[in-house]
Amino acid sequence: MSTDMSNLPTQTDLHHLGIAELAARLAAREVSSVEVAQHFLARIKQQDALGAFLAVNADVSLAQARAADIRLAAGERTPLLGVPLAHKDVFVTRDFATTAGSKMLENYRSPFDATVVSKLAQAGMVTLGKLNCDEFAMGSGNDNSAYKPVHNPWDVSRIPGGSSGGSAAAVAARLVPAATGTDTGGSIRQPASLSGITGIKPTYGRCSRYGMVAFASSLDQAGPMARSALDCALLLSSMAGPDLDRDSTSLDLPVADYATELIAHNLDGARRGGQKSLQNLRIGLPKQFFGAGCAPDVLAAVRAALAEFEKLGATLVDVDLPLTELSIPVYYVIAPAEASSNLSRFDGVRYGHRAAHYTDLTDMYKKSRSEGFGDEATRRIMIGTYVLSHGYYDAYYLKAQKIRRLIAEDFQKAFTQCDVIAGPVSPTVAWKLGENKADPVANYLADIYTLSSSLAGLPGMSVPAGFGAHGMPVGLQLIGNYFKEAQLLGAAHRFQVATDWHTHTPHMA
Repeated sequence: MSTDMSNLPTQTDLHHLGIAELAARLAAREVSSVEVAQHFLARIKQQDALGAFLAVNADVSLAQARAADIRLAAGERTPLLGVPLAHKDVFVTRDFATTAGSKMLENYRSPFDATVVSKLAQAGMVTLGKLNCDEFAMGSGNDNSAYKPVHNPWDVSRIPGGSSGGSAAAVAARLVPAATGTDTGGSIRQPASLSGITGIKPTYGRCSRYGMVAFASSLDQAGPMARSALDCALLLSSMAGPDLDRDSTSLDLPVADYATELIAHNLDGARRGGQKSLQNLRIGLPKQFFGAGCAPDVLAAVRAALAEFEKLGATLVDVDLPLTELSIPVYYVIAPAEASSNLSRFDGVRYGHRAAHYTDLTDMYKKSRSEGFGDEATRRIMIGTYVLSHGYYDAYYLKAQKIRRLIAEDFQKAFTQCDVIAGPVSPTVAWKLGENKADPVANYLADIYTLSSSLAGLPGMSVPAGFGAHGMPVGLQLIGNYFKEAQLLGAAHRFQVATDWHTHTPHMA
């Protein structure tokens, strides 16, 4: 390790570094993985009131950091080795409890790691803990957690977005340089937008769902959340990949080294003197994303970001996604139906919460589930059970699946006119904690711009694009065609090279 103390990062520096920067300092042996982990663990303890973390185990984290330091000392150099992260609490882990934000799984300890967790561990990343989330990933504000709400670090009276709100808040507050999230109907993109970070939902099947506590199996997808597109690219390269033996929905496709192309672009751009880097990119703007339903402050930030893309050489074209409004009723039929099926396993018999007092088996089922599930999970289980019941299956569930296919076809028509689709992520900036508690439909409507691409299984991401009302962050959504994660990350990276929105931090950080 270098003995030149003038080159060592200060304690203030470490939490302001992204993945690529931390990895470079670790590789140069300017700082150890143990020192980095200790620094972040201290920040997590200091900012406990934010509510981002549900489980921390310093002994486990420091043991992983020591193992990473041994690999670094032996000369091993990989893009993520020794860098810390934290996992959304829907990924099962052997070394940390997994609750999915629910009392139903309080203190549950898995005998195995989720595939995403094990892949990142193999890459040498150090797990700092498990992150708070809406119960079973059901929510848009992270105020449905059974344990505590998560606060937005830009304004602690507001929600950070959901369901991956713990992940978004932890990254935004600089408690961790990166986190995993899951996106069923927008739960990576929406909290990334409302908390001012970068997040990407890959094509459905790109990351294994093995070991992810299921909400809606045909929609759930893992993805990375970090400061920048480059950091997300580094994470996705390790997270993604076939897992055919354990996940039948896993895609049997090779994984690109997403970060290499972005780094090569930086070098090439310097050589070419800043020539327009998005010269041939056509960005589609659906009129349904820019109507009266979107707040003026959000639209202003998104329009300004799109103007920057034009400066970089991109062409803006109008496209049509006529079934956008139907994505809400379609999603809130299909997702609850699948949740009703998936959550039936939590019955008090095999694992999870069991009522202390009951008279017979039926009474045990009723009491265990009533005590274990919160209001939102109960609401969605009831809706799902209803739409799958005899006499309603054809009228609701089957019809929703037919419209889902039409929504996917609309996107394919749009992609004949453009390469990437852009628009807002959320119609408003983050709202006040508890503001929509009595009106769950208001939360459902907040997903209007993310649901359709989730139903189609398309990749999408949120990129910091400015600030709206009350000084709260606004994200720009980029949606790509199937398997076009590299194109999305490339466009986002070029935007972030030209702008600095992704570098802004909350005062508390």
